[in-house]
Amino acid sequence: MSALTASDVVLTGSRRPAASLDGFVVVPAGAADLAAYQRLRREVFVAEQGLFDGTDRDDVDDDPRTIVLVARRPGGEVLGGVRLHPVRHPAAGDRDLGWWRGSRLVVASGSRLLLGVGAALVRAACAAAEAAGALRFDATVQAQHERLFRRLGWVPRERVHLHGHPHVLVDWPIGRVQRLADATKAALGGLLDGLVDSGEGYLGDDGAPVPGTDVVAACDAILPSMVERDPEWAGWCAALVNLNDLSAMGAAPVGLLDAVGARDASFARRVLRGLADASQAWGVPVLGGHTQLGVPAALSVTALGRTTRPVPGAGGRPGHALRVTADLGGGWRPGYTGTQWDSSSHRAPAELRALAGVVPALAPAAAKDVSMSGLVGTTGMLAEASGCRAVVDVAAVPAPDGARTADWLTCFPGFAMVTAEAGRTDAPLPPFVTSRTFGELTEGTGVGLRWPDGVVTEAISSPVTGLGAA
Repeated sequence: MSALTASDVVLTGSRRPAASLDGFVVVPAGAADLAAYQRLRREVFVAEQGLFDGTDRDDVDDDPRTIVLVARRPGGEVLGGVRLHPVRHPAAGDRDLGWWRGSRLVVASGSRLLLGVGAALVRAACAAAEAAGALRFDATVQAQHERLFRRLGWVPRERVHLHGHPHVLVDWPIGRVQRLADATKAALGGLLDGLVDSGEGYLGDDGAPVPGTDVVAACDAILPSMVERDPEWAGWCAALVNLNDLSAMGAAPVGLLDAVGARDASFARRVLRGLADASQAWGVPVLGGHTQLGVPAALSVTALGRTTRPVPGAGGRPGHALRVTADLGGGWRPGYTGTQWDSSSHRAPAELRALAGVVPALAPAAAKDVSMSGLVGTTGMLAEASGCRAVVDVAAVPAPDGARTADWLTCFPGFAMVTAEAGRTDAPLPPFVTSRTFGELTEGTGVGLRWPDGVVTEAISSPVTGLGAA
């Protein structure tokens, strides 16, 4: 670890085995709290410890993204504080990659024996970092406090000698991506064992080649809560996700079948209006389906497409570069900020239809449509089906200006394809999509996130679905 400075030394904590008899709370700092926190820092880091000459302020204090938390008694006395902030790195510029750091944890000298202020601030900083969109949260702590941080769940990574004292670089494990994969995909292997026969090499794919034909079929259901909350959007998305599934396999769409459940005809009409709008926009007819009234909201759609050379999700091999091709236009769907990116509702029909040509133009060894497990989870599914591990360069992932990196890596992005390179890298693509390599397949399992300093953190530590290699 190079270029460490005194400003990196943080979260030193303190030894507090006993609980406090006097209450305190950890809260975001207001103006008065912030002034007290800065005075406390000068007293400890400048006057008491001599780490700084005159002032311990730095650029982080002037960054509007920096969050300061303080431990405060009910009467307003500030007992300690800590700050957390995005890490600045040349590879990221001013972009927040989801790499956050804790620093300048300080506890007043009279509050270091009984209150547990330091540990409370560390815990609060971890929660605040995850709420701010951190996928990596680290700190540099004095070696004598390593035991405290281990107890709090931090993982030591590297030992360094800094300012004449031994220190330890520690990481707070963040499980956002793993939790999403577990919630959406982990049960599939056990549920589908012995049931699904997709043909050799296509297990777990976005669509299923129909044996003996050039037909590819795909089927997706929309969450009932989404159908109930936003029926027109649900109808639109039911077409979108299925057509994306066909696109991932290089298939040209032929038609759609729908199954709709609704409490009454008026509600069903709203769902079908969204589906009809999508059908017209993509130029793919609804061939038939089923409608049931007097039941809770439900919607599923099956899409049929044709190709003589379906692209599998299992064609990747160690050494293949990973590429993401995505439409970064649009914005968060109202009511779904951080989870659903709407890249499609503003597009002209010709633009939407052009997306079906992305995978055929790239001619990849493997492809998958990014859906409910997010970009990282979907990449893990492609890697699992291919019998590989994936390593994602976080700084290389293209993302919209209006999306936090952590949200973009875990959301439904509208249109995004993950491919493993084996074909053209200079393919003619629609001008409104962004296509970029963002990692590679290696030996092993799971998905690692590689950061600009070369550190790889574990995003998914196991196979995503349990279906195994296709």
